[in-house]
Amino acid sequence: MTAITTLEELQAVYGDSHERSRRKELPRLIEPYRALIQASPFVVLASAGPDGLDCSPRGDAPGFVHILDDQTLLLPDRPGNNRIDSLRNIVLNPQVALLFLIPGVGESLRVNGRAEITLDPEWLELGRAQGKLPRSALRIHIETCYFQCSKAALRAELWDVSRQVERASLPSAGDIFRHIYDEFDVEAYEHDLQQRLRTSLY
Repeated sequence: MTAITTLEELQAVYGDSHERSRRKELPRLIEPYRALIQASPFVVLASAGPDGLDCSPRGDAPGFVHILDDQTLLLPDRPGNNRIDSLRNIVLNPQVALLFLIPGVGESLRVNGRAEITLDPEWLELGRAQGKLPRSALRIHIETCYFQCSKAALRAELWDVSRQVERASLPSAGDIFRHIYDEFDVEAYEHDLQQRLRTSLY
């Protein structure tokens, strides 16, 4: 048997966690954690619902996730594909996790908490960008926050410019749709996509 099926078996393989890694998990923000959030232009939002899990990217100018206080964040919802998978999950299960990334920085910040979808005009105004209000915003109560060391980013050489992949070397969005639909006009889609990206980010 090679599959681990109990916590005891898992503990036997990995042993105890280091005290330092346990102590850096806090129930509120401290100034260094605030600095990481304020510098981050990109966060991954994880949620769970009755149909399964969702992991969704969110991005904007650094500081787009607003710190309301040491235990509360505000995440504006920008236009997307309107699937609203994350929001559907949050209506039924408010537990969420956030992973903040900062270009050029190996460390990341993990935040776990409970979210509510708000239409409060005060919070929507706080999320205004490019002259436009978000349709809604997530008000997130922090339960734990924890900074992640740089090992994963270093192994991946994530921010090494020489490791960047040429976009043309991979299938485009149109190419992917061509494999999904029986008949699909890739050229028309790619042309329209560039226009949509220019006009519908906010």
